[in-house]
Amino acid sequence: MKEECGVAGIILPDDRPASNAVAFKLYYALYALQHRGQESTGIMVHNGSCPLSIKGMGLVPDVYNKDSLGRLVGNAGVGHVRYSTTGGSKIENCQPFILNFKGGTVAIAHNGNLVNARELKDELENEGRIFISDSDTEVIGHLLVKELIKHEPIESIRTVMRKLVGSYSLVIFINGVIYACLLYTSDAADDLLCVDLGGR
Repeated sequence: MKEECGVAGIILPDDRPASNAVAFKLYYALYALQHRGQESTGIMVHNGSCPLSIKGMGLVPDVYNKDSLGRLVGNAGVGHVRYSTTGGSKIENCQPFILNFKGGTVAIAHNGNLVNARELKDELENEGRIFISDSDTEVIGHLLVKELIKHEPIESIRTVMRKLVGSYSLVIFINGVIYACLLYTSDAADDLLCVDLGGR
């Protein structure tokens, strides 16, 4: 059975030290979401100074093992299982997309379809942005980094969401904080939902 994609985000409580617990919890979350996508999977955790990730083509139990997950030590992370709706089934399109920028690190896991992805990508490429994939998720990432240079995370996310035409859900990591975002239709700003799930 093929559906769309599955996204997950996990944060350790503030009083817990960084550990590989985030990676293992994401593994089980993605395993439970495996029916949503069987083409590829990825996990990113952040240890407070840099992102650590594993991505691969195939099913969750085939991509990860105890040793690889054990090396992903962090306080927060996001994960993804993919069924391609935009972009080919190849490792370059595997999520979450991780972008480092002047203000830190962004990682995005996305489920849904953007009707205006090509138009937005053309605008970004005309500004000199370089893409490594043909996934619309990377478009969201570049738009977000552009806003984060000027604004706070929630304002930046909402600005980007207003530019996206389609229905989707996002789990976004920004500098130790995870945000969950939904847009059911693109008809009204009231349909936007962005929640700060906490973090450091």
